[in-house]
Amino acid sequence: MKAIIQRVTTAKVTVGEDLISTIGKGLCILVGICQTDTIKDVDFMVRKILSLRLFEDGNGKRWARSVKDENLEILCISQFTLYHRLTKNKPDFHQAMQGPQASVLYNTFLEKLGDNYSADKIKDGKFGAYMQVHIQNDGPVTVELESPPPSPPPPQLNKEQNAA
Repeated sequence: MKAIIQRVTTAKVTVGEDLISTIGKGLCILVGICQTDTIKDVDFMVRKILSLRLFEDGNGKRWARSVKDENLEILCISQFTLYHRLTKNKPDFHQAMQGPQASVLYNTFLEKLGDNYSADKIKDGKFGAYMQVHIQNDGPVTVELESPPPSPPPPQLNKEQNAA
C-alpha cells in the first residue's frame, strides 16, 4: 500500500456537483492499493498514519503531535494511480489491485482507522468515482508512506543440497 499524506487546514471531495465529504484541520490521505497487498499492509499503514507526528504541540514545537493526539479529522481518497509504471510516456496501472478486491481492502482500511481512532473522524471520497479533491495544504507538509514489500519466498534447495 502507498499513501500520500498531506497536512491540511481544510479538504473536501466532490463528485460532479455533489459534495461527498469535507474536513477541517487534519490529514488528507491519497491511498493506493497494489495487487500483493493484504490485511498485514492495512494494519501497518493504519498504525503508522495514526502515530505520524506532523503537528506542532502547544509550545510551537514542530513534529511533536499526531492527528490522533490533536483529535483532528482524516479524509481518505482511493487513488489507484499511485501504482503506476511509465511505459514511454504512458502510465500503466497493472500493479494496482483490481476494483472489487481493492474496494474490500480499502473499506477495511477505513474501518481499522476508525476502530483505532474515532470512526466519526474518518471521512472518505467515493471509491471508483471520478472525483475532484480540493486540498488546502498546511505548510505545505506532504509525506509518502509505503508498506513493506512482501518477503520473497525462501530459496529452494536443489537435489544435491538436500542429499548433503
